Amino acid sequence: MNGILIPGGEARAESTLGAPPVGLIVVEGLHLPELLTLERLDRDLYRARNADHGVRQTLYGGQVAAQALLAAAATVEEGRLPHSFHGYFLRPGRPDLPVILQVDRDRDGRSFSARHVVAIQEGAVIFSMLASFHAERPGTAVFDAASRRDVPSPETTPIGGWNSILDVREVTPTDLANALYTDCIWVRSSVPLGDDPTLQRAALAYLSDLGSGFGQLDKTMIGSPGPSIDHAMWFHEPIRADEWVLLDLQPVKAAAGRSTYQGSMRDQHGRLGATIAQETLLIPGSGSSA
Repeated sequence: MNGILIPGGEARAESTLGAPPVGLIVVEGLHLPELLTLERLDRDLYRARNADHGVRQTLYGGQVAAQALLAAAATVEEGRLPHSFHGYFLRPGRPDLPVILQVDRDRDGRSFSARHVVAIQEGAVIFSMLASFHAERPGTAVFDAASRRDVPSPETTPIGGWNSILDVREVTPTDLANALYTDCIWVRSSVPLGDDPTLQRAALAYLSDLGSGFGQLDKTMIGSPGPSIDHAMWFHEPIRADEWVLLDLQPVKAAAGRSTYQGSMRDQHGRLGATIAQETLLIPGSGSSA
């Protein structure tokens, strides 16, 4: 008997005889809810499946982060939602191998729970995450100074993106021939996700790894954005990943062959659902001093 983990809920025992094992192959035609459903192997041990991400030769980092966050959430008592995570990409993930997610229950306090999750392939850790969960309560203070730019509506923004799981509208363009990557996009799940707030936040984590804060800058000066090194995310107001989300990324610093950028995720009403920070390697270009 294996356990099928319902996203955002507790694991339940259920036979999978006659069903294809999840995670063992790249699944074509998969939608985000199925991608974010994990198989329970044992206590605090889960297996994830992979999506067909087209021309990519490695796993999409947002997929691994979202699945790791859900694995952690499955070990936390009901009512505690993820409020932040910090993740490190240690090795490229292979789409032809399953990802095993192992959770350590670091601490459960009166209102906070802390978890450490590692994503493993072939016995090696490809991603390590520290995640924190909070039993949220109403607050009185509201302050929002996160980045915000004036953009057209998603309905009037050009279609773009490589990911068939998502609806993507690029406010700034991706032009691979000129090494340009979008730093501002409208994006949403292509199918409804339901009302589970944990699944919605995990789906936001999936969206958060798109684009680059340095994607529109002159590559002869700083080089091109390379692989992600680490990724951090903080969740704020409840917004839905199956409705339009504006991912707005801003460059912060490039030095020593690395670049750091920050970003915000807002719904169409301007509500701030999450803020992010990411560090990437820089690939030197012609004339680059990085």
